[in-house]
Amino acid sequence: MTDKFTKEIVRMRKIEGQARGIAKMMEDDRYCIDILQQFSAMEAALRSTKMKILEIHTNHCVEEALTSGSKADQKEKIAELVNLFGKMGK
Repeated sequence: MTDKFTKEIVRMRKIEGQARGIAKMMEDDRYCIDILQQFSAMEAALRSTKMKILEIHTNHCVEEALTSGSKADQKEKIAELVNLFGKMGK
């Protein structure tokens, strides 16, 4: 496990538990609104974790490319971000 992702890996394990909890709620035929509220909580946790990973990427990979002086690396990292934001917007 890399140090830069330690907290996010822990968070993903919690989200994994949330998903199992939602499945159990469905198996137990729990009230739909309660299930949907748990989905909202899990989605919020995923969004938060996703944004943290984006921050890590920007502060490590993108920054490294920008300071490297390599135009090819810089263009590649910028293209990756543009592509990612395009997918996130859908």
